Amino acid sequence: MTGVPASAAGGPARARTVNEPSGKGAASAVGSGAGRDAAAGRGPAAGRESGAVRESVAARESGVGREADAGGQGEHESGKSARREKLTAAAVNQASVWNIANLLTMLRLILVPGFVALMLADGGYDPAWRSLAWAAFAIAMITDLFDGHLARTYNLVTDFGKIADPIADKAIMGAALICLSWLGDLPWWVTGVILGRELAVTLIRFLVIRYGVIPASRGGKLKTLAQGIAVGMYVLALTGWLATARFWVMAVAVVLTVVTGLDYVRQAIVLRRQGIAERKAASEEAGA
Repeated sequence: MTGVPASAAGGPARARTVNEPSGKGAASAVGSGAGRDAAAGRGPAAGRESGAVRESVAARESGVGREADAGGQGEHESGKSARREKLTAAAVNQASVWNIANLLTMLRLILVPGFVALMLADGGYDPAWRSLAWAAFAIAMITDLFDGHLARTYNLVTDFGKIADPIADKAIMGAALICLSWLGDLPWWVTGVILGRELAVTLIRFLVIRYGVIPASRGGKLKTLAQGIAVGMYVLALTGWLATARFWVMAVAVVLTVVTGLDYVRQAIVLRRQGIAERKAASEEAGA
């Protein structure tokens, strides 16, 4: 009787003993699966984090690529725009040679030989021819007043105008003075003083141009006006009190010519001294 209970009691015990390893095996299986998950990607959360990192890196790379493409396209467009601007500027510069200011300067140059021909026609003493010569001279002087104003006001300044305008001014004035002295209406010394002053001022401007530009003064403009009126009065065949009046107008023109010429010399000396002083100071600063 005692052995049966013992065996019966041992049966369940053995059954429990057999079942216990199975529970441990499940726990170890779960543990090993978690270990594999941890080894593979440190768990589901770690897998999601790594995926998010990869997506962020890919997004940044794609953004950088788009920015690079946009930058390259922008540089290409800016290059095309710069080329278009250069072509437009070149076209404007080429067309600007034929602007109204330069056309007036060309007209003044063309009038010079016509004026000389009219002035010397029929011996140079015919009042009718002299009147026509005066008309040509007046047109030339009027265009001289307008072409510079138009060029500065409407931004029509060109290299051609800078060279041709002073040449046209001196050409028409010089032609009139020489013709008048040739005909005996005006003393040669007056012609020499006026033309000598104009040539001297032009030479002085070229000598000091590396230091700066001497601007036209009010006295210089008055000189030009006085010369134009005086020479115009001498071109016409005037008599009586008008012939006397033109003498005094020419005297005023000669005085203004000399005074303004001396003022240009003074300005040139001052400008040269200032330029030399500035260069010396700049060289001392560079050496220090």
